[in-house]
Amino acid sequence: MSREEKEKRETEELTVPVAGMTCAACVITIEKALRGLPGVREANVSLAGGKAALKLDPEVCTLPDIERAIEDVGYEVPWSRLNLLVLRMMGSHCEENITAALKTLPGVISVQATSATDSVSVEFSEAQVSPATIKKTVRELGYEVSEKGEGEDALDRERKLRQAEIRRQLLNMAFAWPLGALVMLGTFSDFWVFKDIVPSFMGEKLFLFALTTPIVVGPGRQFFVNSWHGLRRGVTDMNLLYATGIGAAYMIAVINTFWPSAGFGGEKATFYEAAALLTAFIVLGRYLEAVTRGRTSEAIRKLMKLQPKRARVIRDGKEIDIPADEVEVGDVCLVRPGESVPVDGMVVEGYSAVDEAMVTGESLPVEKREGDEVIGGTLNKTGAFRFRAVRVGAEMALSQIIKLVEEAQTTKAPIQALADKVAGHFILGVHALALAVFLFWFFVGFDLWFTPDTRLVLTPYTLEGLEVFGLALLISVTVLVISCPCAVGLATPSAMMAGTGKGAEFGILFKGADAMEATAKVQVVVMDKTGTLTKGEPSVTDVVPLEGPSDEVLRLAAAAEKNSEHPLGDAIVRGAAGRGIEVQAADSFQAVPGHGVEASLNGVAVLLGNRKLMADRGVSVDRLLAEAERLEGEGKTVMFVAADGRPLGLVAVADTLKETSARAVQELKRMGMEVVMITGDNRLTAEAIGRQLDIDRVLAEVLPQDKAAEVRKLQAEGKTVAMVGDGINDAPALAQANVGIAIGSGTDVAKETGHVILIRDDILDVVAAVQVARSTMRLVRQNLFWAFGYNLAAIPLGAGILYPFVAQVVSPQLAALLMAASSLSVTMNTLRMRGYVPPVKRGPPSGSPEPVRPEAEPALEVAQ
Repeated sequence: MSREEKEKRETEELTVPVAGMTCAACVITIEKALRGLPGVREANVSLAGGKAALKLDPEVCTLPDIERAIEDVGYEVPWSRLNLLVLRMMGSHCEENITAALKTLPGVISVQATSATDSVSVEFSEAQVSPATIKKTVRELGYEVSEKGEGEDALDRERKLRQAEIRRQLLNMAFAWPLGALVMLGTFSDFWVFKDIVPSFMGEKLFLFALTTPIVVGPGRQFFVNSWHGLRRGVTDMNLLYATGIGAAYMIAVINTFWPSAGFGGEKATFYEAAALLTAFIVLGRYLEAVTRGRTSEAIRKLMKLQPKRARVIRDGKEIDIPADEVEVGDVCLVRPGESVPVDGMVVEGYSAVDEAMVTGESLPVEKREGDEVIGGTLNKTGAFRFRAVRVGAEMALSQIIKLVEEAQTTKAPIQALADKVAGHFILGVHALALAVFLFWFFVGFDLWFTPDTRLVLTPYTLEGLEVFGLALLISVTVLVISCPCAVGLATPSAMMAGTGKGAEFGILFKGADAMEATAKVQVVVMDKTGTLTKGEPSVTDVVPLEGPSDEVLRLAAAAEKNSEHPLGDAIVRGAAGRGIEVQAADSFQAVPGHGVEASLNGVAVLLGNRKLMADRGVSVDRLLAEAERLEGEGKTVMFVAADGRPLGLVAVADTLKETSARAVQELKRMGMEVVMITGDNRLTAEAIGRQLDIDRVLAEVLPQDKAAEVRKLQAEGKTVAMVGDGINDAPALAQANVGIAIGSGTDVAKETGHVILIRDDILDVVAAVQVARSTMRLVRQNLFWAFGYNLAAIPLGAGILYPFVAQVVSPQLAALLMAASSLSVTMNTLRMRGYVPPVKRGPPSGSPEPVRPEAEPALEVAQ
């Protein structure tokens, strides 16, 4: 076995939840810590998704190792927790048995069994083991097991941690802002009307020291602690910027209060208000981020909430209520009106309408009767029915969809690489820049431009007593704070998370952020004809009688074909039944290979077939030839009908177009894309379909194995190509394309080859996928524009570029406010995606008529 094969066999993919991240530097910190672990081959952390995706050797690197590495750099891992009521435990021996058995399961982090209270608490990774497996393991040891409450999954833990963070920062604000306001009043006590209403003692340096110190060591403590955690591992993050800024402002103020002659600017350079308000504004920014960031993942949360908690199953003839994760394949489940379908299955009894909107994007309830498939997590609207469980647990469509969306949210788009690189190396760069700014103002700027009228922007008092050190320090601290690249780090992942979640709402699954970016750049859409643009099964399109009613022609044709197994014969029988014609079985039937069929019905000799069959039996069809040639020119298969040697008419059959195909092609062309149809059909049929759909480029007579080569030819022309197919027959072409779009995957999304998976068999979803991708990438560009634009404008302002002209400098506290506003603007811009609906889902484009239905529609065209 080669080294590569061995590595592949030993590599396991794992997703771990991470809490406490605030910026791109946090991502870099955690990735560096994880990649330093033995056995970890790849680690990608998603800031917006709050997850780390790893590829590792499970023999070398364990979950506790991962948890320890993440906690060592100051973050938390919110594992799922399951609390069980376990009866029949008889003391410490039983506790040890249960603990030992559960710890052998992959994904179990810790077990706490207490026989005195009949409880077992298990902490575990949902990515590796399910609650059902844990309960089953304990049951197999001979104990009775039930859940206490509903347990606590990673989503609940993450939400609780986020709420705890919001409460913590709210308390910090409640502490920092009143004290900060008092510090500000004390600082301004000699100015404006404040000197008449603010007591003079509030302006004393010792009083300001007493108010500022609790702010720095209280709400400000988190930044010093977190930056220390990072420095211990050799990494830097935003906390280091904050700690340096707050620490420098505070320490200089303290030194100049107690040792004014120490050479740090003197007693006029006591910027207590800078340290106090800088802390207050940064805490405000953290609070706003904690409140808004959770909302970008709203779509995936909605999907997770769909997962049913309980199921009603029939076992041993009795109806019992059990947790949904304990349903087994083959169980018969009962669903009443208003209840959720617990798992995927097949209806065995009953009739109802089921709302599948949240899983497939289908807006109208779907009728379900015996033999139909139902999807776990969908809502039963009207009737009651029973179904047999087919897929449970991780195999369910909803579980697969959630897994795909989560995986997509932990991948990184190429456009994100630059942003992460900038944000990751920004911290040390900012410190170097701040040092350079300090040295410039200390050695050059102060002597050239300092004036006693110097003021902080938006403050009333002058800094005439400020010395060289004080001015240089003030400007360098402002540069440290104003340069924070939080917004740069949030710009791409938050938009990607919103976009992938929004796609999932409409039954469109992007397998990664790179798939989203590639879809937005598509120039050519190649569509397979059969099953993609057409229904994939023949239907009767035309009935042309020579004389008499058309129904009689169709009745005789259907009777001749009733016992046939040929697809065209089946289409004729279905077409007759669809028109309410009672089809009688022929008395005798004989297939004429390659030509048609002969049959006898109530003594009448019926012929159905091509020109050759009619000529061989001496039937003249000259009067029907013009009409036959016209229909064949449209790509339809024509069969002549004769009775007792007399021609009656003809029946045309074709693989009919889907109702939405014409509009989908029209929309794609309107969006500036070239549409290409690829098919194995003959050129005549293919071009007829192409004309109906207004497709300019048709690739006909292409064998399945040659489709990938045709895609390569288009790529050789320098075009970004999307291939739309059924995901099985078209797998090589889907893999070759820049974007493979697998359509109509239904409930088994995990097996699909494509980069983008469309759950429904609706070609309009291809349009919707491109529209979602383009809107997401537009959002990414807007976010990056605001984020980089902010830094490009703010850093020169903070560095004092306007000082020589206006004698004003930006204060550290104003810098903190601007920094918070930058991150907030990116997050609020991303939240606009919450209400987004792809234009194609809103109806026809304004100002354009409904597209004309194509000629080959399911409805029968009858020429009288």
